[in-house]
Amino acid sequence: TARKRMGAQLAREFKNQADIVVGVPNSSLSAAMGFAEESGLPNEMGLIKNQYVQRTFIQPTQELREQGVRMKLSAVSGVVKGKRVVMIDDSIVRGTQLRETTEFLDQSGAREVHIRPACPPLLYGCKYLNFSRSTSEMDLITRRVIQQIEGDRKYINLDAYSNPETPEFQAMVSQIGQQLNFTSLRYNRLDDMIDSVGIDRCKLCTYCWDG
Repeated sequence: TARKRMGAQLAREFKNQADIVVGVPNSSLSAAMGFAEESGLPNEMGLIKNQYVQRTFIQPTQELREQGVRMKLSAVSGVVKGKRVVMIDDSIVRGTQLRETTEFLDQSGAREVHIRPACPPLLYGCKYLNFSRSTSEMDLITRRVIQQIEGDRKYINLDAYSNPETPEFQAMVSQIGQQLNFTSLRYNRLDDMIDSVGIDRCKLCTYCWDG
């Protein structure tokens, strides 16, 4: 239910034109359903998942992660060809999977691929559960892009990059979208995601988003 609400919120903020909604299997299918119901766009199975490949973002090397993505997902050309696609994912960690998946859709004839993650940008590696198994916060695409924007500056105000109202946040999102070759990119806001979960903020860990 929370994921469906996140998808519905993304749909309310969607300003582009599109033909279909596609969720990245399996964790994003509920959010895609919520987006489709709110927007009125058809929810299509434009991606098929190989169930025998484990989660790619926790693989220890970039080469293995990229190989895993190629084995894990296939685009359905009969569904996406000639279509403007809204692709829903639960998050963007390193960017490996979404970059490859967007290429699959492009190669299968999709006209446009608009990316809508159900959660905000991940700015901090999890130091509690080590969920992403990152050896460095520079594994996160957000931190690599911020470094490119900031250059050699010793002090970087990461609070500015976690606030969707700031120019810094907008510049980061724009550069991520360009690097990963998305037609457009817009993340869910942290406050909207928390509202979707329906649990008081003081009972939730938000460290990976806002530190």
